[in-house]
Parts: sequence; structure tokens; C-alpha cells
Amino acid sequence: MGCLRSIGCLALVVVGAAAAWWFRADWLPLLHGGNRPEAAAPVTVVWQPVTPEGAERAKDAVAKLGSRSGAVFANLPPGDLTAYILAELRKQLPPSAHDIEAAVIDQQLWVRAQVRLSDFGGPGELGPLGSFFGDAETVMFGGTLAIVNPGLAVYRVKELRIRDMSVPSPMIPKLLRRVEHGSRPPGLADDALPMLVPRYIADVRVQNGKITLYKTIQ
Repeated sequence: MGCLRSIGCLALVVVGAAAAWWFRADWLPLLHGGNRPEAAAPVTVVWQPVTPEGAERAKDAVAKLGSRSGAVFANLPPGDLTAYILAELRKQLPPSAHDIEAAVIDQQLWVRAQVRLSDFGGPGELGPLGSFFGDAETVMFGGTLAIVNPGLAVYRVKELRIRDMSVPSPMIPKLLRRVEHGSRPPGLADDALPMLVPRYIADVRVQNGKITLYKTIQ
């Protein structure tokens, strides 16, 4: 019986040690006078309307980057930048797009608008997904911005959603070609939409709810 009691005590010690290790995140901070770590607050996504006023604000900020004595970078809200490049982006967005809004989500620029699906060739172009949609739906594009050559930027569409359904990635280039207008610069990725920008814009970065443009340092 003494042996059995010893084995039982040892088992309790092992179980207790394992439990203490498993829940160490709760009690270790208390040894150092700290509190239990709190869960990170969810990131709030802010959709901004694309307006003429926003385009003017962005135009002024971009023009200042062209000055030799001006700042080397400019932070722009996504709505303002989208409004500024809308003249170029309009060539790539579906013709019926209206009520356009923009937001930064993670490190991507998202643009959403009300669109007639006939711009994409009709619901039949969406395969089995087409039967779920009406004539007009909310379409969302999510992608990255990059400068590929002096004077040329691209918006690479990584995600495309119609209403709350994601379009399969292989279908995205096909749908983009349906709405694209004008000549397409050679060498671009299939998911890229080209946009003209001032030649002195050297880089663009999307993060923390804003878009930062950097000018060429000479």
C-alpha cells in the first residue's frame, strides 16, 4: 500500500505540474506584478466616399511632392487617393460603377461600388455563381498598389467579391479583361490594372488605414 500511495502522490505531482505549465500564460505575469494580457482590439474598417473634394486634396498633396523643396512623402486617405486616380481607374472599372467607396484593409486598397453585372458579360460569365445574383450587385475589389515604371502604377486585384461571395482567383483576370478599355502596357500581370501617375512618384505603400506616396530623390 505504501508503494501504491507513493505512485498516487507522484501522479498528482505530474498532473499538477502539467496543469501549471498549460495555464502559465495566466499566472506567469502575476509573478512580475503584471496583469493578464488582453486580447487585441478588432481593427475598424472605415469606408470613405470617393468625392471631387477628395480628389482635389489628393491632387494638391501630389503636386507638393513634385516641388524640389517639398516633403519627400505624403499620406493620403484611401478615399482621396482613389478619387484622384479615378480618371485612370475609371478606364478599368465597370462602366456602370457608382456609389464608389474605398478603404484600406490590412495592406490592401479595397474599392467597392454598385455595378451592373452585364458589364462583366452577364451572370453567365460567372459560371454556377451567376444564378445567385441580380442585375446589379455590390462589387468589391481588393488589391495592392505598386509603381512598376516611372509614370506607371498598377493595381493588382487579389480578391474580387460580388455581394458576399468571393470570385475564384482564376476567374479574376478574365472578368477584368471584360471591363478594361484602351491599350494595355506589355509585361503586366494578368490581375494588374494599369494607371498613369506623375513620373516623380517613386513608391507607394498601403498600411495603417492610409496610403503613403514617396517621391524620387534626386
